[in-house]
Amino acid sequence: MISVKKEIKKNNKKSILNKIKNINIKKILSKTKNFFQKYYYIILMALPFILIDLITRILGRKINFFSIGRLVPNLFTLIWVFLMIGICLFLEKKKGKILYIFFFILSLALFITNNVYYSMTNSFFDFSLIMMAGEGSVYIIDAILNCNIWVYISSIIIIISFVFALKYFPSRKKTNLKNIIRVFFIFLIVHFIIPFLLGSPNNELTWSTWRNPRNIYINFNDNNKSMTITGIYEYSIRNFYITFIKAKKSSNEEEVLFLEEVYNNTEDNYSNKYTGKYKDKNLIILQLEGTDNWLITKEDTPTLYKMMNSGINFTNHYSYYNGGGSTFNSEFAVNTGFITPLSYTQNAYTFNKNYFPYSLANLFKKEEYAVNAFHMNTSEYYSRGTNYKNWGYDNYYGLIDLGTYKDDSYTLDRELILNDTFREKMFNENKFVDYIITYSGHMPFTTEKGLCKSLITEDLLKEQGIEELSKDQVLPNLTEEECARRQAKETDYMVELLINTLQEKMLLDDTVIVVFTDHYLYTLSDQTILDKYKETDNNLINHTPFFIWSNNIEKTKITEVTSQLNILPTLINLFGLEYHPNYYIGTDALDSNYNGYVFFSDYSWYDGNVYVDGGIVTNNKIIDPLSLEDKNYYINYIIRKNDLTLKYNYFKTIEASKDKSI
Repeated sequence: MISVKKEIKKNNKKSILNKIKNINIKKILSKTKNFFQKYYYIILMALPFILIDLITRILGRKINFFSIGRLVPNLFTLIWVFLMIGICLFLEKKKGKILYIFFFILSLALFITNNVYYSMTNSFFDFSLIMMAGEGSVYIIDAILNCNIWVYISSIIIIISFVFALKYFPSRKKTNLKNIIRVFFIFLIVHFIIPFLLGSPNNELTWSTWRNPRNIYINFNDNNKSMTITGIYEYSIRNFYITFIKAKKSSNEEEVLFLEEVYNNTEDNYSNKYTGKYKDKNLIILQLEGTDNWLITKEDTPTLYKMMNSGINFTNHYSYYNGGGSTFNSEFAVNTGFITPLSYTQNAYTFNKNYFPYSLANLFKKEEYAVNAFHMNTSEYYSRGTNYKNWGYDNYYGLIDLGTYKDDSYTLDRELILNDTFREKMFNENKFVDYIITYSGHMPFTTEKGLCKSLITEDLLKEQGIEELSKDQVLPNLTEEECARRQAKETDYMVELLINTLQEKMLLDDTVIVVFTDHYLYTLSDQTILDKYKETDNNLINHTPFFIWSNNIEKTKITEVTSQLNILPTLINLFGLEYHPNYYIGTDALDSNYNGYVFFSDYSWYDGNVYVDGGIVTNNKIIDPLSLEDKNYYINYIIRKNDLTLKYNYFKTIEASKDKSI
C-alpha cells in the first residue's frame, strides 16, 4: 500500500516537471513583449498620474501610518487612473487628448497644493481651507519660496513624463460610448469594494477608534492619515465630498441620546477660594500672535516677562494647532469653550449660526459690561465681524476697516493702543471687556520685506538721528530668529503702552489682564530654530504662554496642564459669573481638585506626566494600565461631546427645554 502511494507521488512529480518543461518561456516572453509594444502608450499615459500619488505619499512618509506598499491606497490610485485614462482612450482623439490634458493639470495642481501646504504645516491640504483663500493669499509667496525643494524637482519630473506620454497619445476616429460605460461600471464596482479591504469599522465609543483605518476613511477628519490610506486622488475627491456635499447635521438617535445624557449632569453650585475674586473688575484679554515661550525674555519682552513672573503663571499650557486657521481656533476656544471638531471637517468660524448663550461675551454682558474686540485685520477676515456678534460682542473693530492708514503701519501692534479711535472704544465704559488680538508676531521673519524690515529701518533711523535712510544704506541682515525676537519686541511695546494708558486713565487697579498665545511659532521657515527651545518630536511643541496679571496680584505658579479650553471656565469663576461646569469642555484650572490634561487633533494627549500617542505611553513615564485605559476613554468622550454639541447646535436645544420648563 505504501509503495503504491509512493509511486503515485513520484508520477505526479514527473507530470509537474514535464509540464514545466513544456512551458515555452520564449513564447511567454514574446507575448509579454508584444503586449507592451501594443499597449505601451497606456503605461506612458498612466505614469505621470501614478508618480503624482507615489511622490506625494513619499514626501509625507514621516506620517508613518500606512506604508507606501499597502494594498488599499495603491488600489484607489490605480482605479482612479483607470477611470481617467479609460475615458480619454475611448473618446475621439482630439476630445480625449484635451480631457487627458485637463486631468493632468488638475492632478498636478492637487500635487503642488498638497505638498506645498504639507511642507509648510505638516498637514495635507483640506478643501475647507478654500474659504480662507483670501486670508492666506498674502502669505502664499512665502509658502512657495520656503517649500521643500523636492516638491519642485518632482514636479519637473512629472511634467516631463506627461509631455513624453502626450507624444504617444493614440488615434481614435470615433468615440466608443459602450466602452466608456464599461469603464465607469468597472470603476464603480472596484471602488465600492476597496474600502472593505480596510477592515471593519469600530462603532463603539473607544479611545482607539481613530487608529482604525476604516473609521479614518468613514470620518475622514485626519488629513494626514486619510492621505496615507487612500492616495491623492481618492483623498481629494472624498475630502471635497465630506467638506461640501455630505450632510453633517442629519439627526442620529444615538448621538442625540449621548448629548442628553451628557448635559443632564449639571453642577450649578460650584465655588472655590477664587470664586468672584475679580468680580466687577475690567477685563482685557490679550491673544498674542505666535509669541512663543522662548520669545518672552527679560531682554526681548521685558513687560510681558515681568507680568508673567509676577502674576498667575500657568507654566504647563498648550495651544491647539489644527493645521488651518489656528489663530481663529484659539479665539473660538476662549470665547465659547469649544474647539474645531475633530471627527468631521468644519472650520471653527463656520459655526456663526450656532447658539452660544454661555460664551464669554454673553456672560459678561449679563453683568452690564461693554464687550468689544480689537485687531489689525478687517471684520471679513475669518468672518470675525459675524462671529463676534454671534458670540455676543458689541462690536469687532479692525484697524484696516477704519480706512485711515495710508501705509502698512497698521501691522504694528502699537497702533492698537496709539490709534485714537481704538483708545476711545477700549476705555470709555464704566465696566468693559476688551479682547485684543495682536499681529506683529506674524511671518515673514526677514529684513528683505514685511514688518521686520520696517522695524529694523526704524531702529536705524533712531540710532542715527535721521528721518530717512540714504539710498546706499544697507540694512543689517538679521537671521530669522533675530527677526522673530524683534517682532516680539514690538508686541511687548504695545503691552507697555497698554499698561501706561490704564495707569493714565486711573484704571490699572480695576483691570485684570489675561495673556495667552494663539499657537507656537510654526510659521518659521527654519524649523530647526525651535529645536533649541522646545520639545519638537511630538505635540508638546504646542507649549505656549498663558498668565493672568493685575496690579498687586499675588504671584502664583500653576504647574498643572492647561489649554485654551481652560481659559473661559477659569475666568468665569474668577469674575463670579454664571458658571455651569458641564457646559464646557475644559474646567477651572484654579480649582484645588483640578487635574489637567490636553489632547490634540491626532487624539494624542498629555497630563503632565505621560504623553500618550496611539494609546501608548511614549515618554518613558509610568501609569497604571487601568488609569491609562480610563483616560484614553475619557479623552474620546470629551472630543465626542465637543463635536456633537457643535454639530447639533445643542445649546439651542438646552435653552428651548429651559423655556418649556418655566
